Amino acid sequence: MKNVDVEIYINQFTTFFDKNPNDLIELIGDLLKDDFYDRVKQQSLDNIENGEDVSLTHKQLISIVVKLKESKNEEVDMDKIKSLIYHTKFASFSLN
Repeated sequence: MKNVDVEIYINQFTTFFDKNPNDLIELIGDLLKDDFYDRVKQQSLDNIENGEDVSLTHKQLISIVVKLKESKNEEVDMDKIKSLIYHTKFASFSLN
């Protein structure tokens, strides 16, 4: 299923991290970014279907990272995840 709002959000999301790769590494570590982006897109689609905002919440982003880390049996540094707040000309990507 395609949704224009989701496509725009994911495009901005990936563009931000493409321009700031160190921030992505701090957020997801050695996880595959494609897996991370796929989960973010799926959660965004779920949000739209549930009548919620296209943007993911802090809790949703943390949940995605934790699930991906758990699948790799890695320890999660929650302080590092919570401390990331990004401001772009498109939107604020805050983990709250």
